[in-house]
Amino acid sequence: FASQISVPGLPFGYGELFLIIWIMLSLGRILAGGSIVATPAFAKLAKFWLLLSLTLAVGTFVGYFTSVLYLTGLSHDAMAYVLLASVTCLAALEPDAELRLRRSAWWVIAIATGAFLVQLGVAWGWIHQSEVEPWYWDRLRGWSENPNQLALYCAVFGPLALHLATTTQSRWAQLFAFSSLVPIFYVGRLTKSDTYLYTTILSGLVFLGLWLRAWFASSSGKATLSREIALLLVVGAVPLAIAAAPYVVTEESSVAEFAKSLTKDGGDEATAETFDLRVFLWGQAIETGLQSWSLGLGPGPHLERPPVADKQFLERPFEAHSTILDLYLQG
Repeated sequence: FASQISVPGLPFGYGELFLIIWIMLSLGRILAGGSIVATPAFAKLAKFWLLLSLTLAVGTFVGYFTSVLYLTGLSHDAMAYVLLASVTCLAALEPDAELRLRRSAWWVIAIATGAFLVQLGVAWGWIHQSEVEPWYWDRLRGWSENPNQLALYCAVFGPLALHLATTTQSRWAQLFAFSSLVPIFYVGRLTKSDTYLYTTILSGLVFLGLWLRAWFASSSGKATLSREIALLLVVGAVPLAIAAAPYVVTEESSVAEFAKSLTKDGGDEATAETFDLRVFLWGQAIETGLQSWSLGLGPGPHLERPPVADKQFLERPFEAHSTILDLYLQG
């Protein structure tokens, strides 16, 4: 992702630089005779990246003859794919990959928590960083170029921290992982990204369901008090929801106001404009994809500039703002 902080004299940021250094060190270890383990995870990753590379190559071929390719966007996405494929495959080839990846996940959460705290300090004026503008109007963007990028980081780090907290045996590690959720969620809300809010609620419900399922399965049929109470709550959830429906309907306005208060700009013009923009981009993405015979147009953005006041004069194409549709457009 594009950042406001870049390496002096280089066209990319520190994140890309550190990934390149790690890839070079990993390749150097292998070339020097270091051991590798071809795990089933590596085989699946290799198949996935080979298939994706083939589809992107076909899409690029189609895009070259049927449209005008935006080379900056193409090279940006191609570099991102190469870095991601290299990191995932090399990480899966490491000896004791599971242990190493778990240790890396803890480091990721620790560094992310520290980085979020620093960005909050910059945003509130406690820390001075002259080359960074942490606010995009009233939305926090930190070191990122736009708030949605920062919200995406929060959407990734939150579930990762929750997973580590619920799978470790150390009480101190659990305390740290649960504590890291506070700045992650707080920063995510300051970005005022509606998508982040919805995905956080959905992922939390999915996690709760999977956790209850695993907990019931691990009980081996033993009738404990806590298990019986949890089972009673799960079974009674639907009848309780039906019984509470009349009261919810009578308080419909209060519920609606509460839901609007969670969205960007309190559900006013900003939320409506975002919805209209997304619908426009998604419709155009499907139409453009069908025009390419569903073969794609290669890496990079391919949509026309949307009819929005601050977007319509951009010189570059636009993205679909949907991972599935962006991949459909690319290959």
